[in-house]
Amino acid sequence: MQKIFLILLAFVVCGCSNDDDEYQNVPLSFQVPSNFPELAYDLSNNPLTQKGFELGKKLFYDGRLSSDGVVSCGFCHIQADAFTHHGQSFSHGVGDNIGTRNTPPIQNLAFQTAFMWDGATTHLDLQPIIPLTSPIEMNGSFSQIIAMMKADPIYVKLFKQAFSDGQINSENMLKALGQFMVMAVSSNSRFDKFRRNEPGGVLSQDELEGYAIFNQKCASCHATDLFTDNSFRNNGLSINPQINDVGYYRVTELPQDKYKFKVPSLRNIEKTAPYMHDGRFYTLEAVLNHYSNGVQNNLNLDSSLNTNGTLGIPLTNDQKTKIIAFLKTLTDQQFLTDSRFAEY
Repeated sequence: MQKIFLILLAFVVCGCSNDDDEYQNVPLSFQVPSNFPELAYDLSNNPLTQKGFELGKKLFYDGRLSSDGVVSCGFCHIQADAFTHHGQSFSHGVGDNIGTRNTPPIQNLAFQTAFMWDGATTHLDLQPIIPLTSPIEMNGSFSQIIAMMKADPIYVKLFKQAFSDGQINSENMLKALGQFMVMAVSSNSRFDKFRRNEPGGVLSQDELEGYAIFNQKCASCHATDLFTDNSFRNNGLSINPQINDVGYYRVTELPQDKYKFKVPSLRNIEKTAPYMHDGRFYTLEAVLNHYSNGVQNNLNLDSSLNTNGTLGIPLTNDQKTKIIAFLKTLTDQQFLTDSRFAEY
């Protein structure tokens, strides 16, 4: 009798274990904040699930995706800094390599239509290919990454749970990373609560005045509550001759796109210094000083920064102070400390 009981117990345990290794279609809820524009990402092509997100998170923080086994996506995208590499002008990579551009934040990407400073891809699921295969950044090999994952029991289990076909391949890997990035929504700053008339959404007089000045002086590019219009513009930075980064031109090869870069979102801007595509400014004051008196009339300068030969955006010191006060209301502490996105 005891022998039969042990056999039945083993059967039950094995049965549970096998069920746990099967596809688990547990959808993740995704709601567009009421003060946000429409979602740009097509969720029907990559439905969000709990296990898909969990797999994406593991991939995001796994240094084994790089050639040195150390540099993960999270190496340069640090949650407390809105997933930027705070304090570093340029991105860092394998072998102490240093890139030529500042690490952009990972937040609200599902509402955007182009990615990277030069718009190198317009599909969020494909974006990770660029840093993964860059010899300067992660220098990864998809064939080696897939072999590594197939040899890892945890990955084998997660892929089975996350996708109905259970396959460990580049498509499912990129979809999982896409799910992680889609869920990285920052929408609970004090400004958001102000906009939605929620508790905690009180702005001071200086912040309100800063918001009004911002709407008058800055919102044509930093539009909507995402604070970007997803466009590419030349904002009058002096050209660094050692790098000569031509920006959007690298993608389009159209002369009119030379020296244009993607307009970044200003959300959590207080936490994402240094600023600009090459991280040349370390303070918000320096950024506003550039716009008020540092704009260069170089090739393809945005028309909004050249009014009848007058360059830049006229700003008094008082206006700069109030704009910065407003910008700090965009800091979303809930997002910056959300355990769902934290490294294991």
